[in-house]
Amino acid sequence: MFTHISRFILKHRTFLIVILSLLTVFMAYEGKNVKLSYENSSLLPEKDSTRIEYLKFKNLFGEDGNVIVIGTINPELFKLDQFNAWTELGDNIRKVDGVLEVLNISRAINLVKNEETHQFSIVPVVNQKPTTQAEVDSLKNTIHKLKFYEGLLYNSKTNATLMTVTLDKKKINDISRIAIIKSISEAVNAYKTKNNVEIHCSGMPYIRTVTMQKVKHELFLFVIISIFVATFIMFLFFKSIRVILSSLLIVGVSIVWVMGTLVLFGYKITILTGVIPSLIVIIVIENCIYILNKYHWEYRSHGNKMRALSQVIHRIGFASLMTNAATALGFAAFILVPNQMLREFGIITSINIMVLYVLTITLLPIIFSLVDPPTPKHLKHLDNNFFGAVLDKIIYLISHRRNLIYSIAGGLIVVGFIGLSMMKTSGKIVDDFRSDDPTLLDLKFFESNFGGVMPFEISVDTKKRNGILVYSTIQKIDKLQNAINEHPEFSKPLSLIEVFKFARQAYYNGDSSKYTLPSSMEKNFIFGYIPQNVSGNGNNLLKSFIDSTKQITRISYQMADVGTNHMDSLMANILPQVDSIFDRSKFDVTVTGNSVVYAKGTNFLIRNLFESVIIAIILISILMAFLFVSFRMILVSMVPNIIPLVITAAIMGFAGIPIKPSTIIVFSIALGISVDNAIQYLSRYRHELKANNGAIKLSALNALREAGFSMIYTSIVLVLGFSVFMVSEFGGTQALGVLISTTLLIAMFFNIMVLPSLLLTLDKRLVSKAFTEPIIEIYEENEAEDNELAAEFTQDDETK
Repeated sequence: MFTHISRFILKHRTFLIVILSLLTVFMAYEGKNVKLSYENSSLLPEKDSTRIEYLKFKNLFGEDGNVIVIGTINPELFKLDQFNAWTELGDNIRKVDGVLEVLNISRAINLVKNEETHQFSIVPVVNQKPTTQAEVDSLKNTIHKLKFYEGLLYNSKTNATLMTVTLDKKKINDISRIAIIKSISEAVNAYKTKNNVEIHCSGMPYIRTVTMQKVKHELFLFVIISIFVATFIMFLFFKSIRVILSSLLIVGVSIVWVMGTLVLFGYKITILTGVIPSLIVIIVIENCIYILNKYHWEYRSHGNKMRALSQVIHRIGFASLMTNAATALGFAAFILVPNQMLREFGIITSINIMVLYVLTITLLPIIFSLVDPPTPKHLKHLDNNFFGAVLDKIIYLISHRRNLIYSIAGGLIVVGFIGLSMMKTSGKIVDDFRSDDPTLLDLKFFESNFGGVMPFEISVDTKKRNGILVYSTIQKIDKLQNAINEHPEFSKPLSLIEVFKFARQAYYNGDSSKYTLPSSMEKNFIFGYIPQNVSGNGNNLLKSFIDSTKQITRISYQMADVGTNHMDSLMANILPQVDSIFDRSKFDVTVTGNSVVYAKGTNFLIRNLFESVIIAIILISILMAFLFVSFRMILVSMVPNIIPLVITAAIMGFAGIPIKPSTIIVFSIALGISVDNAIQYLSRYRHELKANNGAIKLSALNALREAGFSMIYTSIVLVLGFSVFMVSEFGGTQALGVLISTTLLIAMFFNIMVLPSLLLTLDKRLVSKAFTEPIIEIYEENEAEDNELAAEFTQDDETK
């Protein structure tokens, strides 16, 4: 088959260049419309009960993740100029398009009992800008008496104060959020500079925006560094400018196709799809090295350029197809994970790996058919003294010291299983931020002073109209709040109960000691002062906490970013308390919110990602079965590629790198890439068996001599290429770079030393008839056709 493909590619060079150029221009036109994703992607499938409950809650009470918090500790906040500056900051932020409301101590409201109307009047704490220190002192006393705001807008123990900024939910899930966050940040920085006060920003919209801005920055950074590394490696190996330029041309075309594919599928750039261009650069260079190495090897053997190029395509075209297919299958395993972000990552990456295979196997031979043949200087790498010496040493060890190789491999496996037992899971929303990242440090400020910023919501459905105002129900909600308040991970709640406490304090003319739940005796006359209409558009105390039928209420907490394990233990404690307080036959109580959904989603994802590793192993094993037929050979070829995964897991255990979405993907990716070396080597080994009449040792060592250089070269490229991710500002991406590089390095050792050793040790037990007579021969060789093609192309060139 690849003989015909070789003939077609080299005879129709101009036609193929025109077609590929037009397609690339089209993909570039589409790719210019690629966008960043600012949505908070759900980790749970659509039919998951937790996700359904959360969406139901949002439909009833609105978005729970549309608030930005701004905080500071300013000992001089109640000095006249500082108080007015804080007030001015809130006013400036309120003017930003996309900001719905700003709440801070200078924009707080108070309840005042009106004896004439028997209603509470809602009045601002600050009626007008204070002009004297005495006025500010009076405001300070008033604010500190309003216990409703303690723990919400100020912390009397640490002197921290808080400003909440509510954003328009229609504008926080698209690019307009960048302008909103930028305007808010500019106002905050101006305040910080003018008043010389340390200030902190956080909240779900802020964190997501910062995350995507970093992704955008790193998308270009990784591509640039990857290209630089690729250029350096290609020059180091081949010492040829034309090799570098031709490889970079294919790299550029491949990146254009990635961007175009994203747009054609209707996907956006996420924290995962943002690394695809860099991955593609690495895999393109790996393919280029493999093809160029074979081209130089063939050219040196007979000195005919066109014959060498023809041999490259039809001799290793299928082998290269299979290695790229194995890599694509490693990524394609994510398609079966019920998570949109990972599915998109798997689809785009696997498709583009096969696209870049077509580009490489087509364009590279065409380019080199149009330029001068390689000079002796360009072929020197085939006799690289250093790598040649390394390969000779490896062959010596395989031939004479296999027990040493097995001892080292066995020791690594033992250490691997010990480290594997030490692995831990994590799942914090800001898990991928480095420990010194300002965003994480800001989050820690709010966790220390106000409990956190991650929404934790409880909805209580009484199943009957006006049921939420029944006093026994109010007592139950208060009891639940008191139970949750025992956990330091939570902020002070914002709920109907706190409104009723506020109302009692107001009824007793602002006496702070009266900030408690009204008794059953006080209930009727105090509640009578609270406006009961919750369906209107006016400023209503109850509207945010109960539905229009007064059947359902919410209890809103903010909590620390505690991670999945801690969250699971909290839920294991809270849910039984809910059941003990509320009779499930009379109440439907739902614990939800961004923090709950994310924690369960992370657990769900980690569980499914482990399944994706198993799926990847199965898919790649099926591919190997198609190539090598023999079950024993498949088993032997997969073992050297699975063991490095165990050792990588051990490194995670020893180094304290947790299992999380950004690190669990390491295993499927590394398996798909590392198995390429096994395919290359075993394909060459089978070919040598036929050429050497079944001489196993000679065939195994000859195969290693020819495939060894490519295995070492490509492994170096991959290790250095993935090391690029170590410069990331995201801890997860850093870990991705370290872990994949380490896995591939270990996999190279197992494929280049352990695999040949096993072939020699097991000897004829592996060389079955099925293995030596495959369904499809990977290395097609037909010398007559090679000579015919070479003569044909040489004649064409002379005619031109």
